[in-house]
Amino acid sequence: MSGALVARALRDPASVLALDAAGWTALLCAARAETLIGSLAYRVEGLEIPEAAARVLADARAAAEQGRMAALWEAEMARRALAPSGMPVVLLKGTAFVASGLAAGQGRQIGDLDILVPRDRIEEAEALLLSAGWEWVKPDPYDDAYYRRWMHELPPLIHRTRDRMIDVHHTILPLTARVTPDAAALIASAVPLGNGLSVLPPEGMIVHAAAHLFADGDLQGGLRNLWDIHCLRGEFGGMEFDLALAACAAQHGLTREVERSLRLSAYLFGEGAAVTLADRVYVRRLLARDGWGQRTRKLTESAFYLRGHWLRMPPLMLARHLWTKWRKGYRPAG
Repeated sequence: MSGALVARALRDPASVLALDAAGWTALLCAARAETLIGSLAYRVEGLEIPEAAARVLADARAAAEQGRMAALWEAEMARRALAPSGMPVVLLKGTAFVASGLAAGQGRQIGDLDILVPRDRIEEAEALLLSAGWEWVKPDPYDDAYYRRWMHELPPLIHRTRDRMIDVHHTILPLTARVTPDAAALIASAVPLGNGLSVLPPEGMIVHAAAHLFADGDLQGGLRNLWDIHCLRGEFGGMEFDLALAACAAQHGLTREVERSLRLSAYLFGEGAAVTLADRVYVRRLLARDGWGQRTRKLTESAFYLRGHWLRMPPLMLARHLWTKWRKGYRPAG
């Protein structure tokens, strides 16, 4: 499993020195597929590695730096668009990491800009962003209605000239999910950056990552999320932080998800940890890549796809939703 190569290289960078050409191909392909190639590039920087691999990793470091600057600029553009409202704007995920200068942001590939705003001001935020040049990505009426009624965010928006997407959240899990985090408390806990934007405190960042990973979705991008959690815990960990993390997880009904995220991140990237039989099923899903970075274990992937939807919505709603998407031609990514 080439996913295991990525986990080992991030945990122990010197392990790459033993790789042959096929090993390097598997490692780089899997790291790119898991959007961890930038993180890997920084981890192995300074080691004596083959010239061809070194070039790929140098390009990855340059791309990560360019992505960091683009993400910060996009956050600033959103800040300017929303500033007239005076509403709190909380950066989430990769942009929050780089804006805070955290270790989790080093080499972090950042796609969309994710922000959190109060639910009772979501329409105001939408109007301001539309007037500032963002437009809808999903014109389909079913998708638009589904997002607005049931999801934890607006339908995704893209800027018409910069071609950058923004996801505007009003909470961190779908409204139909079995867990209902306290979004107002998350916003109240946010740490100001001094530029009109805020980020969640480190314990809130871990809770959000664990929620996204284990209470919503099919574990796509899961290895990267666990690496984020490992980096955050490594930077802030200690008895006092662990107590704050446990309290935050309990407050939002995500204790089980956070505990699993800590076990698996320690198992894959740390000194090792005791894991349950159920945890091993997650590991099987997370590491399923072949030597070219392609997904393997399709049955496991399909099972997690169904699990993700099961967590999001009640059975009858799930059946209607999957049937509607199937009729429209949607299939899980292979």
